[in-house]
Amino acid sequence: MSEQRTGISGVGTSSFGRFPARRIEELAWEAITEAIDDAGLMPGEIDAAYVGSVFGPPGIANRVLAGVGLAGIPTFTTEAACASGTVALHEADQAVRAGRFGRVIAVGVEQLSTRFAGPIVPEPTDPEGRAGLAMPALYALQASRYLQEWGVAPELLAHVAVKNKAHGAHNPRAHLGGQPPSLEQVMESRPIAGPLTLLQCCPMSDGAAAAVVAPYASGDVEILTSQLSSGGLWGSSDPTPWGVATVRATAARAFAATELTIRDVDVMEVHDAFTIGEILTLEAIGVAPPGRGAELASSGHTAIGGAQPVNPSGGLLSRGHPLGSTGLAQAAELVWQLRGQAGERQVGGARIALLETMGGGAAGVDANACVIALLRGPDESP
Repeated sequence: MSEQRTGISGVGTSSFGRFPARRIEELAWEAITEAIDDAGLMPGEIDAAYVGSVFGPPGIANRVLAGVGLAGIPTFTTEAACASGTVALHEADQAVRAGRFGRVIAVGVEQLSTRFAGPIVPEPTDPEGRAGLAMPALYALQASRYLQEWGVAPELLAHVAVKNKAHGAHNPRAHLGGQPPSLEQVMESRPIAGPLTLLQCCPMSDGAAAAVVAPYASGDVEILTSQLSSGGLWGSSDPTPWGVATVRATAARAFAATELTIRDVDVMEVHDAFTIGEILTLEAIGVAPPGRGAELASSGHTAIGGAQPVNPSGGLLSRGHPLGSTGLAQAAELVWQLRGQAGERQVGGARIALLETMGGGAAGVDANACVIALLRGPDESP
């Protein structure tokens, strides 16, 4: 039996920030309600739900769905670190594509402000956790290696933060909106883990996002493909930085499935929890060769108005990174971009979009998960 085409018919998000006084369910209700309304549906027309969260309470899926009239439908919970929400979107797409369900809602939600006073530390039974290597330190090791291997000036990493925070200044839902910082302010902000400074690290955020996936209809943003990988065994013999091989392999499958190339992509939302993350990801998916990704932001290639804008939402560095909802927030931004609804941060003429989220690895594994999706704008989009 042939697969059917799928599309995103509605998206929604909460605002992103630190909201310790709000219930996690409230954040999800805001996103779910907007997504269902955007799709022109009633709750009773949703057939199933996939909910992504990393640190949510037990029964998180039923907690957030019951409050918006979605109790009683088949419900599935996904956890894949930072890619949890994107895996929920992938599974919703696959379920509709195979004809298992009709309309499916994918939801991601996280409330980190009530869980952590500082950065997230890996599982203490893993070597990284025992060594006290919090996530900024792990990414800092990548950044230090990159600067040393390719002879790159630290300022080129900071340009990624300058760009994404300039984009985020036009996103009213972003955690860190307002006046964007200068290159000097990024470089001179508080050191976190050398060479990364505070403004090169994403904030600890709360928030939710949702998307309704259905059989493709005119006016939808089509999901051309959604590819999911889990990282293989990774050790000292692997010549590539952590996560790169998994992202590269996932991207290769996505392009092969659609016969598109990276040159066909007009706009991207990629995982930029730290500045080095965007650089390595863009190299892994082919925007630049190894060692040249650090030039993309400073050259203007990845800025709005450039050849291939990346993270017009502000990315994780500005919009925020509520782990379980990040991938679906990326999807919502790309849907708005492809519909021509992104306001001051609109990428002109965007027709093809790429979404990438990589969930950080467990000890000895290159990544918990990576999802890459390619989306195409509706027929009547500008």
